[in-house]
Amino acid sequence: MTSAETSAETGTPRKGETLLKVDDLKVHFPIRAGVLNRQIGSVYAVNGVDFDLKAGETLGLVGESGCGKSTTGRAIIGLIKPTAGTVWFNGEQISGKSRREMRKVRRDIQILFQDPYASLNPRMTVHDLLSEPLVVHGFPKKEHHQRVRRLLDVVGLLPNHANRYPHEFSGGQRQRIGLARALALDPKMLVLDEPVSALDVSIQAQIINLLQDLQDELDLTYLFIAHDLSVVQQISDRVAVMYLGKIMEKGTTEEIFRTPAHPYTQALLSAVPRPDPSAAASRDRIILTGDVPSPSDPPSGCVFRTRCWKADEQCAEVTPALEPRDGIPQAVACHYAEVRASAGTKN
Repeated sequence: MTSAETSAETGTPRKGETLLKVDDLKVHFPIRAGVLNRQIGSVYAVNGVDFDLKAGETLGLVGESGCGKSTTGRAIIGLIKPTAGTVWFNGEQISGKSRREMRKVRRDIQILFQDPYASLNPRMTVHDLLSEPLVVHGFPKKEHHQRVRRLLDVVGLLPNHANRYPHEFSGGQRQRIGLARALALDPKMLVLDEPVSALDVSIQAQIINLLQDLQDELDLTYLFIAHDLSVVQQISDRVAVMYLGKIMEKGTTEEIFRTPAHPYTQALLSAVPRPDPSAAASRDRIILTGDVPSPSDPPSGCVFRTRCWKADEQCAEVTPALEPRDGIPQAVACHYAEVRASAGTKN
């Protein structure tokens, strides 16, 4: 039994105890063709992901576009049905639940989508957008108005904004509305799916600061999905690096950013802009050759081997386990993992 399971009887796990546990999560999408629409293959979008998330912390899930990180987040909350694996939340297995059973769970887990322009119904006022979750979950109608006002205040918007429509707001304001909607049911955890990638840099900083303030005030737990490593470093307590449906490396933010051990992590970090030109000049940029393999036909063994300068026959034949290795505190899925004090240095 996990600590979260032990404390489930008394409600939310205490800070530092496991709130979410993902075990061997897989999401495979069928490829169909022909007159009879027969399945001829699968897209292995998520192919065996394991991690846990502790109450009150932020786990950054990072990787290139198409690596499966958004699919992972949506599978956790039931928007996509997992092919295999289990998801535990607050001591309860939520994978495999019906849509009706998941309704109760979704009061505690909400999602903030990437695009603030597409995630809000343009025909509804802000008041209606924020009231909709309250209606679905049976909150008394007399409470709606006051609750909407409180939500707007929490995310830094004005009470009179409730009567406006989404097109009357900027991108940053729309994302605040989306965040207010996600907070409407007082959730324990938010899945933040690229929440600032569509915003200007200055607005990104405002939203990140707001998320950090709300986490402290409301005791929230975040799964922060992003491809921007600078943003992930700012907000995350721990980081998991994904590539082609699998986690390559996971550990504390300090471990991942100061001493990356997987070649893929090192390549990603070598491309991060540095404010100090002398520091940027002193490191080697790792340029990965070749294209990302198709998720419908991933390589055998280590999925990164086709672009890795360390790959050999063992990498093609044996899938490396995601585990701590000699002298490396974080878990790494690499036969030849090697800590680098400065990301971007290559043999």
